[in-house]
Amino acid sequence: MDRYGMQNQIACIRRSLFDQGYLDEQFIQLEELQDDANPNFVQEIVTLFYTDSTRLIQNIELTLTSRPTNFSKLDDYMHQFKGSSSSIGAKKVTSECAVFRQYCAAGNAEACIRSFQHIKQEHAILRKKLEFYFQMMGQAAVAQTT
Repeated sequence: MDRYGMQNQIACIRRSLFDQGYLDEQFIQLEELQDDANPNFVQEIVTLFYTDSTRLIQNIELTLTSRPTNFSKLDDYMHQFKGSSSSIGAKKVTSECAVFRQYCAAGNAEACIRSFQHIKQEHAILRKKLEFYFQMMGQAAVAQTT
């Protein structure tokens, strides 16, 4: 694929992430902070997000299986998860986190469990999509230098 074709494909992938509601304007703000001095800034931030969110997911899973359900602890973890998701522009994940927090406030453990499955699903889908996007960006960068 030529350089123009690759750039066009990357632009389409990026646009689809927004059009499908996976990302919001916060992701654009991260991109605006990226420059020649730190060309992988966004990818590094997203990698940190996934490292941190993996830990949070494990903590939430442990708390969900504990009895009696500690809704205060669940809400604290989900507040952190929602904030982290929002900071990278993960729109669908952030939205699902808000739903989970409503179920926590209502003391509905079963709804929390169902909601958490949606969160993990959206989290995994976005991860795969962003990994592909960053992979294409890396290929384009290599193609520009050759």
